[in-house]
Amino acid sequence: MKKIFAILTALCLGLLCFSTLVMAEDKQDDVDRLQKSADVLHQIMATPDKGIPEEVLDNAKCVAVVPHLIKGGFVFGAKHGRGVATCRTAHGWSAPSFFTVTGGSWGAQIGVEGVDLVMLVMNDKGMQQLLNSKFQIGGEASAAAGPVGRHASADTDWKLNTEILTYSRSKGAFAGVTLEGAGIAQDQDAIHEMYGKDYTPRQILTGAVAAPPAAHPFLAAVQNAKTVAANK
Repeated sequence: MKKIFAILTALCLGLLCFSTLVMAEDKQDDVDRLQKSADVLHQIMATPDKGIPEEVLDNAKCVAVVPHLIKGGFVFGAKHGRGVATCRTAHGWSAPSFFTVTGGSWGAQIGVEGVDLVMLVMNDKGMQQLLNSKFQIGGEASAAAGPVGRHASADTDWKLNTEILTYSRSKGAFAGVTLEGAGIAQDQDAIHEMYGKDYTPRQILTGAVAAPPAAHPFLAAVQNAKTVAANK
């Protein structure tokens, strides 16, 4: 009996250690996602004539980044990525919320390509969609390829009714991109791993949740992106 008890105890301890290691690895993945998102913003804004215009950043309600969105397929295409988002609050930028983006496309395409994706939510209607647990681009929220360059004052389309402006970067090139039909959903596992609780995107993005230390580089990159744009 004692031997059986010892074996069961060892098994339980082993499972506990394994579970702890898995949770630690998952949280490190989330930390890496935040850092890679910060790197994407730094790299995009480092190119003066090909970054996001100052006027667009000034008017953005939220900033969302998906580092290394995977696009690929044979005839039928598919998109999948994991990103982070932050929204303006009365006290600055909110703690980041984690989300996934998935969607399909149709066209003559072969192979797999990884791109960095940036989405800027431009008005309150778009922000309300981001605060929800799930929505579809082109369905609940309209989207359009965002303008690129030092200034966008001559291009007024983005000022009208478009709720989300989208950008992508592939092989060093940066341009506006369309994401019609892509679905955005909260990444509840990542949220729980980072915050230790099952917060909703609304709680996080409205400023009700404090930003963890791991989020500071990403939030600094969002704030710095506007500064860089203003100094172009």
